[in-house]
Amino acid sequence: MKLISWNVNGIRAAVTHDFMHTFEALDADIFCIQETKMQEGQLTLDLPGYYQYWNYADRKGYSGTAIFTKKEPLNVKYGMGIDAHDHEGRLITLEYPDFYMVTSYTPNSQAKLKRLDYRMTWDDDFRNYVDHLSENKPVIFCGDLNVAHQPIDLKNDKTNHHNAGFTDEEREKFTELLNSGFTDTFRYFYPDKADVYSWWSYRFHARDNNAGWRIDYFVTSNDLKTKLQDAKIHNEVFGSDHCPVELDIDLA
Repeated sequence: MKLISWNVNGIRAAVTHDFMHTFEALDADIFCIQETKMQEGQLTLDLPGYYQYWNYADRKGYSGTAIFTKKEPLNVKYGMGIDAHDHEGRLITLEYPDFYMVTSYTPNSQAKLKRLDYRMTWDDDFRNYVDHLSENKPVIFCGDLNVAHQPIDLKNDKTNHHNAGFTDEEREKFTELLNSGFTDTFRYFYPDKADVYSWWSYRFHARDNNAGWRIDYFVTSNDLKTKLQDAKIHNEVFGSDHCPVELDIDLA
């Protein structure tokens, strides 16, 4: 089974920049997107063979997530069920017979860390949410998690220390999440692989210079380790300031 996650930084713009070609070429069983930046009715995607699930932010042109899947889920949940988090369209959960599939667009702590306190609350609540799911069956979650976990996960770790996405607090929360029973699948396969990123600023020719961050993930319950086959970062794909990330897993 091939799973894809991609922060498209606006699906309407992405569609004008070869999104459909990339979608078809990757041919995922489940394709998750973040930062759709749209409201219901603003775009119709023709995706034959896929069920579509969208979660829209209350605020227009902001946040938002979607999942396109070849296999219809048993149940779909939008958000965590916590009102403080569920107005920005950041979370979708699909339940299948043997696992949960979750996509998340984790809040950014923003300039001068003005949203760091909220981010800490989100991280705690999200960890509790997936921990609770995992009590029932294994969990796969993916998305733009807005944290580079270790210095190897970004180009300029020293100059970005204490910046949003690389604060000690955000990194510690991600460590807590992994320690609660989850695996960062890319690092599972490539623990020492450097200079592989999933996001680049539009400023300072960052992508040309590969001055990026790895902030897009597939994370799985530890009891799925034996089923993992590979993890990939498609940095050859353009059309957003992020590139798609992939998980190959045998769930037969």
